[in-house]
Amino acid sequence: MNNEDNPVIRALLERRSIRKYKDEPVSNEALTTILDAGRWAPSGLNNQPWRFLVVKRGDPRHEELAKCTKYARIVRGSAACIAVVLEKAAMYSEMKDHQGAGACIQNMLLAIHTLGLGAVWLGQIVNDQDASLSALTLDPKLYELQAVIALGHPDQRGSSDRKPLADLLLEELS
Repeated sequence: MNNEDNPVIRALLERRSIRKYKDEPVSNEALTTILDAGRWAPSGLNNQPWRFLVVKRGDPRHEELAKCTKYARIVRGSAACIAVVLEKAAMYSEMKDHQGAGACIQNMLLAIHTLGLGAVWLGQIVNDQDASLSALTLDPKLYELQAVIALGHPDQRGSSDRKPLADLLLEELS
């Protein structure tokens, strides 16, 4: 099968991190589609411990969030940010719940791409949980920030490369 014939494989291969956005809002309909894609990620025991907070440009928390990362210009330029947090009371296995959050984030990034929008997964922002959660007005006793997805209408083309598959295999396929 040709990879170009499969829309899921094509989205996986074409998605790129976008860090520059047009000054244009993202519709609530698109945001709902993106959040719903995250909701359908797999999780251990189907516990779905993730929670989402959408902070749009113009919300004072958007600027406060920008102050929590060395990538402030990306946050400030985005139409919206999606904070992906784990609700601590809903967690059952730290490792599995973190893996599930990663799957959730990837689902949202793929949905964003297929909607013709652009996004970047900001991970550095989680290094200061207290400041980031405070900027979002969330209680660090209740939530653990996993990532912030900055998104908007792309104002750049993304680029990337990958190591050859052979360099990643521990054994050759037989």
